[in-house]
Amino acid sequence: MNDQIAQLDSIDWAILGVLQADAAIPVHEVGERVGLSSNACWRRIKRLEDSGVIARRVALVDPARLGLATTVFVAIRTQRHDPEWLEAFQRGVDRIDEVIECHRMAGDVDYLLKLAVRDIAHYDRIYRRLIAAVPDLADVSSSFSMERMKHTTALVRPV
Repeated sequence: MNDQIAQLDSIDWAILGVLQADAAIPVHEVGERVGLSSNACWRRIKRLEDSGVIARRVALVDPARLGLATTVFVAIRTQRHDPEWLEAFQRGVDRIDEVIECHRMAGDVDYLLKLAVRDIAHYDRIYRRLIAAVPDLADVSSSFSMERMKHTTALVRPV
C-alpha cells in the first residue's frame, strides 16, 4: 500500500488524532477515547503501521531547550540538474545534521532547506560546509525565522 492512498474511516482518523497528540498513550486509553476495545484498537493501529500510514513513533524535542533556537530557511538554486549533481547534493545535505528538512521545489527555487542552529555564527559554519560539499550552487539565500507562529506535525482528515 506504499504508493496507494490508504482508505481510512472516521475511527482510523480519530486514532491518528489521539496518537499524533501523544504517541505514548496506552492502547486501552486510545480505544476508550475512540470507542473501541483494546484489541480492536490495537488491530487498527497495527494495520495503520503495516500500511505505512503510521511511519514511526518519535519524541518531539524542543530545539530551544537544546540550544538550537535559531531556525534558518535556505533557498538554493543551481544550474545543474543531472543525476550526478543530485547525488552529490543529497550526500552533502545528508552529512549536515543541522538540516532537519530538505525539499526539492517547483518554481524559482530548486531546493529549500530548514536548519536548526544555535545562532548566526553556527549557521555560517554550516553554510561553509554546504558550499564546500556541493559544487555548482548558483545561489544560496538564507532567511532567519524571527518567530515560529504555528507549528504542528499533526495531519488532519481532508474535507
